Amino acid sequence: MGDDHPADLQWSSVLGIGAVLAGVLVAGVALGWWVDGLLHTSPIFVLVGIALGIAGGIWHTVIALRRYLKN
Repeated sequence: MGDDHPADLQWSSVLGIGAVLAGVLVAGVALGWWVDGLLHTSPIFVLVGIALGIAGGIWHTVIALRRYLKN
């Protein structure tokens, strides 16, 4: 209604961000573990999966929180 204040951050939004962060990290580790098993290169792709999971989680968090950080 013409309010210039950022939207209130709800607990459900915070839990959703946390769930996505955990999900992409687990998916990255699982995918890396699977590729390492196929190629017998342990732990190279697990480490790559962790890095990509962290990067994806940070990217999603920044995108999701951007609307709450606007003035």
